[in-house]
Amino acid sequence: MYWRYGRPNSLPELIRQLMSLFRQLLVIFDGDVEKSLDYLDEVGERYGLWRDDFGPEQFRELIQQKGEVRRGTAGQLELTRKGERAIRKQMLHDIFAKLAARGVGDHRTPHAGGAGEATDETRSYQFGDTTDLLDVNKTLSNWLGRTAGEGHLEERDLEVREREFQSSVATALLIDISHSMTLYGEDRITPAKRVALALTELITSKFKKDTIDIILFGDEAHVVPLTQLPYISNGPFHTNTRAGLITAQEILKRRKAANKQIIMITDGKPSCIHEDGQLYKNPYGLDQKVVAKTLDEAARCRRKNIPITTFMLTGDPYLRGFVEEFTEVNRGRAYFAESARLEGFVLVDFLKNRRRKVR
Repeated sequence: MYWRYGRPNSLPELIRQLMSLFRQLLVIFDGDVEKSLDYLDEVGERYGLWRDDFGPEQFRELIQQKGEVRRGTAGQLELTRKGERAIRKQMLHDIFAKLAARGVGDHRTPHAGGAGEATDETRSYQFGDTTDLLDVNKTLSNWLGRTAGEGHLEERDLEVREREFQSSVATALLIDISHSMTLYGEDRITPAKRVALALTELITSKFKKDTIDIILFGDEAHVVPLTQLPYISNGPFHTNTRAGLITAQEILKRRKAANKQIIMITDGKPSCIHEDGQLYKNPYGLDQKVVAKTLDEAARCRRKNIPITTFMLTGDPYLRGFVEEFTEVNRGRAYFAESARLEGFVLVDFLKNRRRKVR
């Protein structure tokens, strides 16, 4: 994530810019308010953002007045539920702003169905269609083309607008939290967190019949509540992709949605599995035992009609073969995406493919 700093001309614009930067820093520093404020102080000083009538102390007072942070039991500032929601909204706003700048918007793939909002596409009238769907312009055009305005309107002239196919989608978002997500100075966990924050806000605010569950996988796999998203981080873990897929299937089994899917964000090969109550691990190369067990889960998801979309945050040709085999076994999709463009790829893919017909 890169920011362009500059001194705003007005106080409201300054506050808007500082709030946006503060929320980005909260994602980077795992929801640590005090650390984020310290860094914001430094940035403000370095780039001359602070004013005589609005400095660090005034900003601290403002975010408390807005209810986004509060004093904890030990006296330190901490996020509130309102602050956590503000972060999710900010991430969604920022990602769509970048997509719009690249000429990519909210591109959906509508399918014809029996309910939902009308689209711009039309078709011939069929028995049972309601009159509110009648496209008057197309109907008159058909009548004039057939009769030159000198005959009676007939059923074959009638055209109606299609409706978008509406169906709920249950999504399990898997995020790799192995050590390599911040290896060699490259931060991949922050873009993954921004995706999770934005996607949860998109689904909970716009697609209210959908569900989303966040699953972190390292040596183990576990579900985290949406309120904990700003605080997640990676650690000294291996990559137990199989455990993540098993947990996702368990979660999706309980969801009543017509469609179910897994979105997985990772940067490495599967390097461990559970075997006989122990953690079997091999971080060197692609261990065939680990690979085989992982592919078994991909196949199991396919049999359950759960497609997996994999976003691989590396272009390593050594891993490409595994990802392609994994995708073929599941009959899903795979993208090799740079961290800087991950957010846009995930949201566009979700919006394009969420409305698929149930097989």
